[in-house]
Amino acid sequence: MSDITMRGKVSEWGQGAILYDFLRVPGGAEKVALQLAQSLPDCDLCVSSATNGSRWREYVNPDRLKDLDIRGDWPPWLALKCLRGFRSKTEFLNEYDWALFSGSYAPVAVVNHPAGRNLYYCHTVPRFIYDLKRFYLESLPPWQRPALSALISYVRPLYETAIGRMDRVLANSENIARRLKIYLGIDSTVVYPPCDIERFHWQEDEGYYLSTARLESYKRVELIIDAFLKMPDRKLVVASGGSERAKLIERANGASNIHFTDWCGEAALQRLIARSIATIYLARDEDFGLSPVESMACGKPVIGVREGGLMETVIDRMTGLFVPADPTVDHLIDAVLRMSPKRARSMRDDCLQRARTFSSRRFIERMHDEIDATVSAA
Repeated sequence: MSDITMRGKVSEWGQGAILYDFLRVPGGAEKVALQLAQSLPDCDLCVSSATNGSRWREYVNPDRLKDLDIRGDWPPWLALKCLRGFRSKTEFLNEYDWALFSGSYAPVAVVNHPAGRNLYYCHTVPRFIYDLKRFYLESLPPWQRPALSALISYVRPLYETAIGRMDRVLANSENIARRLKIYLGIDSTVVYPPCDIERFHWQEDEGYYLSTARLESYKRVELIIDAFLKMPDRKLVVASGGSERAKLIERANGASNIHFTDWCGEAALQRLIARSIATIYLARDEDFGLSPVESMACGKPVIGVREGGLMETVIDRMTGLFVPADPTVDHLIDAVLRMSPKRARSMRDDCLQRARTFSSRRFIERMHDEIDATVSAA
């Protein structure tokens, strides 16, 4: 990650804490929390759980990592445990002058920090409560839907009360700023997430297309699988994990042109991106989407969906190709065929230039400015 550290008035801010839901997978939101903590080495990072602990030591001093030791695999039960844990296990927050919250569950800890200054960096409103509520309910068998409805009824007032107590609300994209306004009536300031572009480098492609989206239904990786099943002469690498991994492997049915790696370490993932022809990212109304930016940082274009955060990062026919919102298999096949290795290489320089817009340095400078403005207003 970036070696950018404190600057300006940081020494005048007093003691601070960053709170994020959990460190379980190397996703975009996790990387943001870690980069911010790394830029503030005297600041503590609090999470409900940090699995595979050695993975995070590169980014945060273990003495500065507060693990609330909340474990669980079933998402609804884990959500309840996280909410209760952040409310009941964070009395120590009264020792801090300011706190920055991120995620869907960590913000409820603000109840234990009434005297200090509080910021919220929103990657998304909890989608199972708001914009994807119907999608999640309809994806469950009828007998499970009342349980999800009950969870929504429990979580929503806690979340909205917590956000209402923040002194400053930041959004990771214009897309999320709109959701905050529509669903919570809150105005926010946009600060784009960081991509540690110095870690990414272009390499000659090795003849495959790459999917890095988490294997969850709303990421629409099944559509990518279906498209490549119809293109046996085109290779696909799926470099991620998630709750639908087994289902998607079964869907691929042993096709020789489709390879699954599961989650990769940072170095391995960077190599996979660098050696791809292009990456494919079709997440449903993506909040922001760090993966497409990482692809461009390697000089690799993105085949993406024309909706959500990708509309703010990818430039159609310059740094990638868009398929329509609610895409079909035929849409994707057409885009892959048009994104030949030669065309992908021709987009290299534009991709590299575009990625610089989302550099770690820009993010850290903006976040430090926002923290300074919040603390100075005390």
